[in-house]
Amino acid sequence: MSKDSNLLRIFLKNSVSIMQTNNINPYIYMKKIKTKLNKAIALVIPLAAMLACYLFFSACKEICPSGYALNLPRPPEAWVSLLGDPHWRVEWLDASGQKQIADIEPFQSMEIEMPVTWANPVTAWPYWPEQNLIPGFYKPAGALFPFDVKDGILRLSWEAGHDAIFYWELIFANNQNHSRLPANFDWLRFRELFRTGSLRESVKKDPWLVNWQSAAKSTASGNFDTRRLIPETAELKIIAFDSLIQARPRDIHSVLWYGASPFSDPLFFAESEPAVFPVRPGINVWISEAGILRVNGNVWVFTELKN
Repeated sequence: MSKDSNLLRIFLKNSVSIMQTNNINPYIYMKKIKTKLNKAIALVIPLAAMLACYLFFSACKEICPSGYALNLPRPPEAWVSLLGDPHWRVEWLDASGQKQIADIEPFQSMEIEMPVTWANPVTAWPYWPEQNLIPGFYKPAGALFPFDVKDGILRLSWEAGHDAIFYWELIFANNQNHSRLPANFDWLRFRELFRTGSLRESVKKDPWLVNWQSAAKSTASGNFDTRRLIPETAELKIIAFDSLIQARPRDIHSVLWYGASPFSDPLFFAESEPAVFPVRPGINVWISEAGILRVNGNVWVFTELKN
């Protein structure tokens, strides 16, 4: 049996134990287990328990490495050709359930430590500080531990980006209601929805059309329902580039505009057409050879690319 198979077997065994016994907080409950177990051991078989613990943790070091190297996905070619290779803002949960953050330079990687007893989200936000495109403007790549571990490497992908974000949003939505934990969510079945489920084709093609914060709040207050996974309404806004001194209308209408989702189709405007962009709540970003367009509500800013 491979190390990855053993890792998943241990993870599932521990998760089932937690789910059957306590459905409040796996981080806290593991401490309770340890406390109760220590009391029982102290009264019954201290030497045998010590030996068992020694053997367990010795085996765990072999089966479950303490650190996992991150394998980051290649960004869309259009992003790289226009902006260069990105920096990455990585987020994950440590053994105490606390959020950890680290930044990775272009072409670099890192290793992170994670507990093996519950599903753990990892997000990697691409950003370009030299273009003033900060973390959060572009959709992240992601992974779910341990499902995306292979050969001791945690492999992040664009396809798993929304998985990780939905996990984080479930954490925030459940902070007042601990009866439903994202660690106990059926993530494998959730992923299957985007391959063979009855979701709208537009959502399957680009999951970032969904408002995942809203979906998480609805799930926390009721039950998970695929009918909530629908495209968020976009408002079509005409951007009058002619009013900008530095923007040349001729260039605006002769280039492709690429969005912040790795799955979105580029926009193109014929010279006789107005430049109409589908704007959703929050900050929207498009890039082209002409420059960078940021839109938030009725406010928009156009800047040229920095060499």
